[in-house]
Parts: sequence; C-alpha cells; structure tokens
Amino acid sequence: MGITEPDENVESRIRAAAALIRSARYLTAFTGAGISVESGIPPFRGAGGLWDRYDPRTLQIEFFLRHPDQAWPVIREIFYDNFGRAKPNRAHEVLSAWERDGWPRGPGSSERGFLKCLITQNIDNLHYTAGSRNIAEFHGNSRLLACLSCGARVEAHADLLKNLPPRCPCGGIYKPDFIFFGEGIPEAAHAKSQEAADLTDVMLVVGSTGEVYPAALVPRRASDAGAKIIEINPEPSEFTGSITDIHIPLKAGDAFRRLQEELRV
Repeated sequence: MGITEPDENVESRIRAAAALIRSARYLTAFTGAGISVESGIPPFRGAGGLWDRYDPRTLQIEFFLRHPDQAWPVIREIFYDNFGRAKPNRAHEVLSAWERDGWPRGPGSSERGFLKCLITQNIDNLHYTAGSRNIAEFHGNSRLLACLSCGARVEAHADLLKNLPPRCPCGGIYKPDFIFFGEGIPEAAHAKSQEAADLTDVMLVVGSTGEVYPAALVPRRASDAGAKIIEINPEPSEFTGSITDIHIPLKAGDAFRRLQEELRV
C-alpha cells in the first residue's frame, strides 16, 4: 500500500486517483452506506443510525417469518416511506455515467462503458434509479418483493403496500427482495462480485466502513489479486490502513465532482 502519505493534500490525492482511473483496464466500484448519506439516507450503524431508532430484530428472518404482521409496518416505514423519498446524488450519477458513457480522453473521443462493474452493499435502489445496470446487489434490493410461497417477484408499489403484510395472488406473503439477518448472500450477486474482484485492476471503494462481512471481503480479494484501491470516505475505515492505496477524505459527491473535473483536464 502507500501510494499516498497522510500529510499529502486532497488535491494531490485527486490527481493520483485520476491517473489510476485513466490507466485502468478494468475499473470497478464497491459502495457502502456512506454514498447514500448525501441523498438523505442514514446509515444503519453508528450515531444517528437506523438501529438507534428501530429494533434490528425486525430484519431477522426468523422474526419476520413468525411475525410478518409486526415486521412489515416497520419495513414499510424505513424502506418505502423514508427511503422512497431519496434521490440519487452526484456520486450515483457519475458512476452511472462512467458505466454508460465513460469519460473523455480528448477532443472527439470517449471511452464507453469505462466502469465495468458496480458492487453495492446498499439496498436503497439509488444506483439503479441513477441508471446503473451492471450492478451486483450484494445484499439484494428493496424495489422488488418476493413471494415466500411461490417465489414470484414483483415491483414494490404503494398500492401493494397499503394492506400489510402484502400478499401474492397465490396467497403467500411477500418479503422485500433483500437479505435479512440470518439469510445467505444471493448466489448470482456473490459470484458476480467475486469475478469482478478477480478481474479488476483499479477498484473504487466508496462510503464503506469495511465492517460488514462477507461484503468486506470483496475489496480485500481485489487487493490480494493486485488491484489498486482508491477509497472515498470522509473518515478512515477498516480498509484505510490495510488495503487502501489512495484515501480521498471527502464526501462522495464532492470527491466525484473533483475527479470528473480532473479527468476532463
């Protein structure tokens, strides 16, 4: 590690990160709750986090299966009433643009699809809403509901959530299509994440504390495979002193704005 030293200023870190991004053959991003804070979504853990206001057992799969009538009102309030008002911020939008259009290499040219894969721990759908599609949703998402009886998946919408717990036409109860405590990581998302970690030569790690496993193993796997790690996080994380090569201590939106400006130079 150690492309940057603690006393280097933010401008030099931005320049160094932009140079790595320009040289990347296979750029990936790994995002955590911190990227969505600027969209008004609080983190689950820490001061002011959701678990300061809600009982975490609401998202324990055993509790949900036994008491869906008690769990669903809390789930609707957190993930559909509160999260539903959030909009993507600049960081989400830049990552979407890098997947779709890339960034200019010079007059009249552009590298399309420069961001090859986006791995997210978040279930707030903001990457999807911003337009990203090559996403490995490590913990699932809240935009879909899955029937516990027949397995059918449908889009979550206000009418479906008026009467709780929401029910499938087959009579089964719908569950949000994200993992609860006690459930395993979705197989497809896990496999896609591992593949991206093995292929990447530069990984952006944005707004993750590095404390949630097994998700936190993904950047570590990339680093072990030789990838350079650019971390964007206002505060140091579990990654900072171990695998991070360049730490940009800014909020995600500001960091991506400045990276965009540098890449356009």
